[in-house]
Amino acid sequence: MSIASIMDTRNWFKTIPETRKRKLLASQRDGLWIEVDGQKLLNFASNDYLGLSTHPKVCAAAQDVIKQHGLGSGASRLVSGDDPTMHVLEQSLASWKGFEACLLMGSGMLANIGLIQALADRHTHIFADKLNHASLVDGTRLSGAKVHRFPHLNLQILEEMLQKSDAKKKLIVSDGVFSMDGDVADVAALLALADSYDALLLLDDAHGTGTLGEQGKGLLAQAGLAGHARLIEVGTLGKAFGSYGAYVLGTAEMIEGLRQHMRTLIFSTALPPSLYAGAQVALDLMQTTDVVKQLQNNITYFLAQAKNLPLMPSQTAIQPMLLGKDEDALDASNQLREQGYFVPAIRPPTVPEGSARLRLTLSAAHSQQDIQGMVKALANLG
Repeated sequence: MSIASIMDTRNWFKTIPETRKRKLLASQRDGLWIEVDGQKLLNFASNDYLGLSTHPKVCAAAQDVIKQHGLGSGASRLVSGDDPTMHVLEQSLASWKGFEACLLMGSGMLANIGLIQALADRHTHIFADKLNHASLVDGTRLSGAKVHRFPHLNLQILEEMLQKSDAKKKLIVSDGVFSMDGDVADVAALLALADSYDALLLLDDAHGTGTLGEQGKGLLAQAGLAGHARLIEVGTLGKAFGSYGAYVLGTAEMIEGLRQHMRTLIFSTALPPSLYAGAQVALDLMQTTDVVKQLQNNITYFLAQAKNLPLMPSQTAIQPMLLGKDEDALDASNQLREQGYFVPAIRPPTVPEGSARLRLTLSAAHSQQDIQGMVKALANLG
């Protein structure tokens, strides 16, 4: 092969500085512990908020389905991959969350991209919080709609944007709990604006489900708004449920419309039914044990112990410490690793420029001793 025929990837990708390069760590989890580069660390960076990914009953349910029916689903849901397990979980989630209907999907990314594309076109106006998750950002971009991005949680500017819109179809899009900041949307105010300006409200409550409210029903249930006709809720099975997959909740008419038009559902192989079986058991555990309460108690305990630390305002399981420079965040993360804790540095473009940070996540599986040690390690950062 001649030198001239070798492709120069610099024509395709920008050079990334060392402080911004993402690395696949080939890490291995063992409950609360994670092994990285041969070092065993206490994990404060997992979205397994309830520790259910390793719960014996959750794992046994998944294993039983694999033994009986094999691993993969074999096809998309609309061909032959629509296992009865999925329908059981859809009914359970809708009932638990207080919505008429539910649609299960392969992942949160697939759910948000497909959902927004199914709802919106070039005649639609979308109003989106600037700190929305990448899946919501990409969904709005790919939909072809006219997108208006309002400053984070700034409902006054959102209303001004809505007032100026003459679109017949308007869609407000927001995270519930914002994944990198840990703060929450004012869902009651967002829904009031949707009512006033004849819009739909799409809320992604991936980080609120299993962590907020009674039994972990999430932000909308906590606010007493679940099931409203103008609401569409998205959530994930890959966080508090300890499994994998995602769901969309709404009216029966809305879910049927998505079933017919959502390309990421129609053209994706269905997830293995073992994952849904595990998630069903996880849901049962949320409703019948104190695992959600344990997480909420751990959040309260952490906040009390860390009251003198410069954390970003958050009452959720996501507790960020803003450091600013990429180098400072990397250095702080390395210092924590030296003390036996795994908390990766979060840098742009995942977060806005100049806002590199540590992002701690709490689990129901953490003990008070674990939390005390983490707080002490943070206090000892140089």
